[in-house]
Amino acid sequence: MTGPAADGPAADGRGGDGRAADGRAADGPGGAVGTAAPPRPARARGPLAAVPTGVLAAVTLVVAFAVAQVTGVRALGGAVLVLGVVWCAWRSWSAGAGRVVAVVVLGAVCFAGSHVLAPALGPWPAVLLVAAVLGAGAWSLVDRRGVAAR
Repeated sequence: MTGPAADGPAADGRGGDGRAADGRAADGPGGAVGTAAPPRPARARGPLAAVPTGVLAAVTLVVAFAVAQVTGVRALGGAVLVLGVVWCAWRSWSAGAGRVVAVVVLGAVCFAGSHVLAPALGPWPAVLLVAAVLGAGAWSLVDRRGVAAR
């Protein structure tokens, strides 16, 4: 008998089962040893882990404003906002502390910006605009492919 089954690892460094000679799984497309897999986004955790943090950050801003508008209690909207910020920060922490802090700062700037824009645009258009900016920024910082903790 000749080949990988008789002689051990194949000439390309893989065993007969497609694994590297040392038993590790081949890590590239098609199982080639030594090729890097494409970068993956940081792993979100918790409920709704499949939903990008950028979407949740934007929705948090809109929902917090809606709660404040509907109830007439701004502090209640603020509580919703703080809970959303904590949740988004916790779930995306694997992207790195610096990136998460940058998203939180962007969120604070967007929150303040909505108050500045509201007299000119109206409250809802201002909130929706800054929520879109926050969502895009959060996606760019913690959700997109290739973002990893540094």
